Amino acid sequence: MYAWLIRPIFFLFHAERAHYLALNLLSLMLKIPGGKAHCRFWYRPRKAAKVQAFGLTFPNAIGLAAGFDKNAAYIASMAYLGFGHIEIGTVTPRPQPGNPAPRLFRLPKDKALINRMGFNNDGVDAAVRNLRHPSVQQVRSQMSVIIGGNIGKNKTTPNATAWQDYVQCFEKLFDHVDYFVVNVSSPNTPGLRELQEKEPLLQLLNKLQDINRAKAEPKPLLLKIAPDLSPRELDDVAEVAIAAGLSGLIVSNTTLDRKQLKTAANDLEAIGAGGLSGRPLMTRSTNVLRYMRQRLPASIEIMGVGGVMRSEDVAAKQEAGAKLVQVYTGFIYEGPAFVRKLLAQ
Repeated sequence: MYAWLIRPIFFLFHAERAHYLALNLLSLMLKIPGGKAHCRFWYRPRKAAKVQAFGLTFPNAIGLAAGFDKNAAYIASMAYLGFGHIEIGTVTPRPQPGNPAPRLFRLPKDKALINRMGFNNDGVDAAVRNLRHPSVQQVRSQMSVIIGGNIGKNKTTPNATAWQDYVQCFEKLFDHVDYFVVNVSSPNTPGLRELQEKEPLLQLLNKLQDINRAKAEPKPLLLKIAPDLSPRELDDVAEVAIAAGLSGLIVSNTTLDRKQLKTAANDLEAIGAGGLSGRPLMTRSTNVLRYMRQRLPASIEIMGVGGVMRSEDVAAKQEAGAKLVQVYTGFIYEGPAFVRKLLAQ
């Protein structure tokens, strides 16, 4: 029903407006008597194998990638749709509006999205307030949902002092998330990807790890990387991950590549800049995942994300070396039963 009725209705609205409309409708449904039972019956997986990764126990292998719930405002709703983990953010120290709208675009012919959101979020303090909400505590205790915190820098923060933004987010979120992801790979914040270079990246990660290791119970620290890095740059990332003692990588963020798309060239030109996600990213992101798996010790585990639309894609990510798989664009195109479908085989 989603594909032939509900999705066409949502696709009548601009992509960003439809996103929040769908989330708010789902939240409303869960407040109606019988709403939670409906979601459990129709959407949550019947059964799923637990996954041990990063020293944590995940209720299943499928998670919601960062960017979908930037402010931790919809964790309970997403948990009722069966996600084993939910990654909030990207969160920055101060609220920021992101880039001007329109900034999120559908490419239906490609089952893809282009976004140039620009880390729009309400700031780390708002995220903490939402994470303290009783509904979040309830799903964490009852469903064992794992929460990740994806952290970044404010647009106005120069790269030379960007580490301060990451440290501030790390400290404030520490007691409220299960793992952290350092995002230096978004293409939509000017200059951010420069932090992926070997020396600044190692300095940033070491500062976070110094704080992390001083805690009574350190949290897993992961790095999210771009799919557009050269082999030499990927080798540098592997060296940095080992040197910094990271728990894992997330492979990958969105791509700037526009090759072999079915969407007309003039439509792409009209859309303009932004990161591409969805089905066209599957091969590229999986190849990068496989490359990194071959260059990292087993102690550094990998989450695969990019282009997952069906259970075969999950299997391909796992075959390439992913312990866990995240989705975003596929969820938008396939609907609320997506996690169940992915775990059905």
